[in-house]
Amino acid sequence: MNKGLLALSPLAVFLIVYVGVSVVAGDFYAVPISVAFLVTSLYAIATTPHLSLRQRIDMFSTGAGHPDVMLMVWIFILAGAFASSAKAMGAIDATVQLTLQLLPDNLLLSGLFLASCFISLSIGTSVGTVVALTPIAAGIAEATGASVPFVTAVVVGGAFFGDNLSFISDTTILATRTQGCRMSDKFRVNSMIVVPAAVVVLFIYVVMGSQIHSLQSVPDVDIFKVLPYLVVLITAIAGLDVMVVLVVGIILSGIIGLAYGSYDLLGWFSALGEGIAGMSQLIIVTMLAGGLIALIRHGGGIDLIIRLLTRRVHGPRGAQLTIGALVIFTDICTANNTVAILTIGPIAREIADRYGVDPRKSASILDTFSCFAQSIIPYGAQLLMASSLAAVNPLQIIPYLYYPFTMGLFAFLAILLRYPRKYS
Repeated sequence: MNKGLLALSPLAVFLIVYVGVSVVAGDFYAVPISVAFLVTSLYAIATTPHLSLRQRIDMFSTGAGHPDVMLMVWIFILAGAFASSAKAMGAIDATVQLTLQLLPDNLLLSGLFLASCFISLSIGTSVGTVVALTPIAAGIAEATGASVPFVTAVVVGGAFFGDNLSFISDTTILATRTQGCRMSDKFRVNSMIVVPAAVVVLFIYVVMGSQIHSLQSVPDVDIFKVLPYLVVLITAIAGLDVMVVLVVGIILSGIIGLAYGSYDLLGWFSALGEGIAGMSQLIIVTMLAGGLIALIRHGGGIDLIIRLLTRRVHGPRGAQLTIGALVIFTDICTANNTVAILTIGPIAREIADRYGVDPRKSASILDTFSCFAQSIIPYGAQLLMASSLAAVNPLQIIPYLYYPFTMGLFAFLAILLRYPRKYS
């Protein structure tokens, strides 16, 4: 068997175990992603030629413990601890109430979209935003007579705006680490692409929602409980190291939670532990993927992929389109934008380096196209969660996902038109 093809065969094993079994079972979450990576990693170790078993395990372990992988693990630990600590002291509820309280009554749709954008940008998770706002959106739709799938789609779209840009989103963390750029730099480039898309969609919602009025009363909000998210957002945009940003957020949320009696010291520690534990599968998958990529690279698999994909590529534009297509395909197969970036990231960096693509642009492409694909697949966690909470079919929501489709279009045009020019 061709050396490169043998090295790539673990990817086929992964698709069979994770995608194939899930399709047969009729459930894309039937096989835990960590189990799929474990089986694939064991296969890769068993089939890597010309090395002793000990050498294969050492090579895998070196890849799993690569400094970039370990830094991602650190960030995941801190992000999980911060998110859980802030949630336990009431920051999510306060943020939701604040954004809804600020909504103009005659701009309900646009306001709900802005609320979803802000909350997802603050808490770094599209799933968390969907869980927080979808019940409210469904209630508003029923009270005003608006279409439930349509109003639910407003929330889902805004949730992916923040998932794409947030400094504590795992997709942002992975995209920047795999491409070797700063989060603040990626944020600037990425925002130039997707903020215009959000503005266009916001205008559409202003026009469409002018005749819809909310009948829902919003309780008073305690602004101090929103501070951790605001501080994390502001300091991260200012360029402070992400680990410092997250530590500051953890300490601030702890101080506020203790001051308000949301938890005692042991309760705070418990919340931190739950957040870290919640990141355990992502940490395990990240380390297994790091080891797997090391073996695939050693066997010539990465070089083979790049040769096959870039045979007709003659410059940065073709390289960017290739990266975008790769991450979309991988997300469709895995139903997980984090895993898609984790899998494609190292290959994307090789392609970007070879064809002179700015790492800030390649990171933006990875993150944006993965979020685009994840937002429109009916078996993705976000649409499944939204449809469950709103009691509608996921397929009913997809036609109303104005922002994800506009985001994908603007990202495609950014490649074709070499925008932003400075980074293209």
